[in-house]
Amino acid sequence: MTTRLNPYISFRDNAREAMDFYHSVFGGELTRSTFAELHASEDPAEKDKIMHSMLETDSGLVLMAADTPNSMDYTPGGSISVSLSGEDEAELSGYWKRLSDGGVVQVPLDKAPWGDSFGMCADRYGVTWLVNISGAQAG
Repeated sequence: MTTRLNPYISFRDNAREAMDFYHSVFGGELTRSTFAELHASEDPAEKDKIMHSMLETDSGLVLMAADTPNSMDYTPGGSISVSLSGEDEAELSGYWKRLSDGGVVQVPLDKAPWGDSFGMCADRYGVTWLVNISGAQAG
């Protein structure tokens, strides 16, 4: 197996809802396991929490997430952003539209000083997304 690096997002009791949302944005195959299914907690209040969830798309995007156990501290967002970049304007603009819907646009998706289109938003779950669409190459 090839080594890969991908985002793993922690939530507090809404990983299922958030991953369903990301599935609606990106498509692909979504798998998930609960704390009960993996025998990961003896706390009955955690049985339906998501212990591990993974979204994989045909284009190779991978996003993982889980609910934070009740016994652990949780501070949403703030220390990490997820970046989407590429050349397919229709694809990336579509992701931008769906991610920013119900969220907060911090930098509108528009032409950036470096020649690409760039935008930044926090989605409805407080996760910050950076979208960069490569500009036309000089040549």
